[in-house]
Amino acid sequence: MLGSTAFPSSSPLSQRREPARELAPADTFARRHIGSDATETAAMLGALGLDSLEALIDKTVPADIRLPGPLALPEGQGEHATLAELRALAARNRVFRSYIGMGYYDTITPPVIQRNILENPGWYTAYTPYQAEISQGRLEALLNYQTMVTELTRLDIANASLLDEGTAAAEAMAMSFALRKNKEAATFFVSQQCHPQTIDVVTTRAEPLGIRVVVGDETAWDFDAATGADAPFGLLLQYPGTDGRVVDYTALIAKAHEHRALVTVAADLLALTLLKPPGEQGADIAVGTTQRFGVPLGYGGPHAAYFATRDAMKRQMPGRLVGVSRDADGRPAYRLALQTREQHIRRDKATSNICTAQVLLAVIASMYAVYHGPDGLRQIAERVNLYASVLAAGLRRLGWKVSDAPFFDTVRVDLGEISASEIVRLARARQVNLRVLDERTITLSVDETTDDLDDLFAIFNGGNDAGFDLAELAGTLPPPVAGDPLRRTSDYLTHPVFHRHHTETEMLRYLRRLEAKDLSLTTSMIPLGSCTMKLNATSEMLPITWPEFSKLHPFAPLDQAQGYAEMFRQLEGWLAEITGFSAVSLQPNAGSAGEYAGLLAIRAYHASRGETRRNVCLIPQSAHGTNPASAVMAGFKVVPIRCNEAGDIDVADLKARAQQYADTLGLLMITYPSTHGVFEASVREICQTVHAHGGQVYMDGANMNAQVGLTSPGFIGADVCHLNLHKTFCIPHGGGGPGVGPIGVASHLVPFLPSHRVLAADGDAAQAHHAVASAPWGSASILLISWVYIRLMGGEALREATALAILHANYIAHRLGQAYPVLYKGSEGYVAHECILDLRDFKTETGVEVEDVAKRLIDYGFHAPTMSWPVAGTLMIEPTESESKDEIDRFCDAMLLIRAEMEAIGKGELDREDNPLKNAPHTALNLVAEPWPHAYPREQAVFPAPWTKEAKFWPSVRRIDNVYGDRHLVCSCVGMEAYGEEEA
Repeated sequence: MLGSTAFPSSSPLSQRREPARELAPADTFARRHIGSDATETAAMLGALGLDSLEALIDKTVPADIRLPGPLALPEGQGEHATLAELRALAARNRVFRSYIGMGYYDTITPPVIQRNILENPGWYTAYTPYQAEISQGRLEALLNYQTMVTELTRLDIANASLLDEGTAAAEAMAMSFALRKNKEAATFFVSQQCHPQTIDVVTTRAEPLGIRVVVGDETAWDFDAATGADAPFGLLLQYPGTDGRVVDYTALIAKAHEHRALVTVAADLLALTLLKPPGEQGADIAVGTTQRFGVPLGYGGPHAAYFATRDAMKRQMPGRLVGVSRDADGRPAYRLALQTREQHIRRDKATSNICTAQVLLAVIASMYAVYHGPDGLRQIAERVNLYASVLAAGLRRLGWKVSDAPFFDTVRVDLGEISASEIVRLARARQVNLRVLDERTITLSVDETTDDLDDLFAIFNGGNDAGFDLAELAGTLPPPVAGDPLRRTSDYLTHPVFHRHHTETEMLRYLRRLEAKDLSLTTSMIPLGSCTMKLNATSEMLPITWPEFSKLHPFAPLDQAQGYAEMFRQLEGWLAEITGFSAVSLQPNAGSAGEYAGLLAIRAYHASRGETRRNVCLIPQSAHGTNPASAVMAGFKVVPIRCNEAGDIDVADLKARAQQYADTLGLLMITYPSTHGVFEASVREICQTVHAHGGQVYMDGANMNAQVGLTSPGFIGADVCHLNLHKTFCIPHGGGGPGVGPIGVASHLVPFLPSHRVLAADGDAAQAHHAVASAPWGSASILLISWVYIRLMGGEALREATALAILHANYIAHRLGQAYPVLYKGSEGYVAHECILDLRDFKTETGVEVEDVAKRLIDYGFHAPTMSWPVAGTLMIEPTESESKDEIDRFCDAMLLIRAEMEAIGKGELDREDNPLKNAPHTALNLVAEPWPHAYPREQAVFPAPWTKEAKFWPSVRRIDNVYGDRHLVCSCVGMEAYGEEEA
């Protein structure tokens, strides 16, 4: 036996053992996640004149908000053990064949797309494409997406995606309300044929805006009788309807327009390959989901919603919009267009705040269309429709009454005297899920994955096989009727991009070409302030494509999702412990949606106490930029609070405002540490002041990465906080989405957390009135990522990660502080987890602006930090704990070399206009230009640092002309003639 083997006394194995350490797994995770080891940590601390991380924390985090003990979380464990534990949870989910429909369908993700986009860190670790020159791949994919949506809907312009169908419908309502011609009209009519989850989200969003939602039969609506506030400013229709029927809405839309109402149609994109599109019926807006275009069900998400409208309304359209402009060489280049709608910039004047894109999912959907092309999509749709038609024919042969209304993929069955529960019992026995519309009606929705109907026929044949031959049944069906007014006659997806990549070879090369145009975390550090671009570990990402998680329908019976339920319970508990709150809701599927849900909880709490007058929201100038927009959407009046010269909240001004609005104070929204990058010592006093005047404290969790394990919102005194799981808890940014924004609340706010109408029991129906997402647990499948992260790390390692994030930020502030003034510091002279460099004075000295530095960093192989926010002319840097000291030093070296270039401009050694900063970034084409057009050498342009010669990231375009792009707005794939001639 091994234990009895004698070893020479000189062998290491003869030394005293440490069983606990030696028996621990070798694949522990914290050392893989945290970028700096003990030696590097000591070196950085030494540079700061400190001897330990605890000494740094003592100088940065106020003593009165420090947690008294460690987090009560499970101890961290190895990657293999964690995935095995999650496998056990996955086994508790039962994936039945789903015929539920309701806008969610099983789909086939082409393997070339799954492996090279969904599972590829080159795509999922990239940031939102605000730096367009290093985001050309994603932007091209999103332009394909917008083109796909506009051509299938036959509307003029589409955005780059929204959160889900319910959210998109709510955005359409808000946009219609803002554009209403009859200013007295305050009613939004929603067809009873809309999906119930959409009605739920729309109803939630309407109430704070003073909109009355009427749900009913659109064919019976009397437009003439509705006057004043009862007059409809907009209609929402479902196409096909939730029970499957397809109706031509042309006449109804024309009648709505006569009464000055705008019409939104929630349409199934796959159905639009065969059916008359909304734009041809006169619709003003079309919304829906692209989930069935290759995006797994994932128990509800994440999924990209689409939003399309007419050209005349493009400036009121919510969300991001990709457009075509030109670069410094006059070559076409992509960028985000009309960016003045961004909520960070417009604050309380923003079009919307819950308009986050789902970029990674939109890219998948667009590539599904690129891969299949128009003929392939039509073939899939025709096959789905044929299966539905065969199903209807077989059910009729069995004697069942099937709706005679035209349908695409959903068959409505009248059960007569038979109970729906009896049919459901037979279905469960065959591991099949159906949708019960009511006790005497069932609907059956088929999809791309449907390959037989035998079980369905057996279920409706008393449990006995019907013995139908599908081909024989199909042969009994009449051919499509020529000239059918419901059939589509217009072309779609005519651009060459939808025709060139139908082989896997061509598709693989196309995806790789686009990926190579984008800078992601696979390339280098992305030091964005307030965005926390940290490691998205492979072990965290693996489970999202496990079929036990990815193929579950969001409205499957709860007893089939027990693995998910246990994962939710554990994650909610861990997040509650981390935040110091009583409960957590996982439903909000973006940080912005989390903000909104938290504000609704506060609003409902005041209402429950008879204090609806409390509608004032105090927001410091240092708060996160999304806060004012969310507050307005939730029905609050925004009152700003000043900050002092140190960047802290002006406590005297806060107290004066709290006293001034004592009778109407609803809440304070605060970001902590502040967006200025400091832990404010007065935060407890601030919270107490608001509470003393009857208000609640909402804490924005954007900077939670500086709190975990050291302090918490609940311990500080906040009442509610949303978390950005795509920041602190490792869900990747995906090029601008997905994200998740759970909210934690104190005990008195627990009754006001989001609920969901679809899963509410009869007794809970009264409470099911404020869902903020289409699915009950939002983007459920990517919650797995955060579960794995916390399970791997444990409380001790999470605290260490927080401390290292603070150390890295202070090390950068120390290294760069002599070259670039650090704008704000705490009372001890240290920053939190991010720092702001002030570049404003350099414009006068050298003509160099902050944008020039941002673009020059591309030549050094880095993404720029957050630019000109929260203070114009600054760079906000957040290194995160995942970066190594070597990478941080490279970034600092790049910034110092850029500072030297600026000094050369100031001394006249480089021309004030023709210099590497003003002309950055430089491309490979720029390098080989003859004659070389610049006074500085080529090598300085493209190889400005030693490491760029070893591994060079080449941007595919030079600096993009934003003004030209907005003046010549092109937002879909069109021929070059649309770009017009170059201006002189």
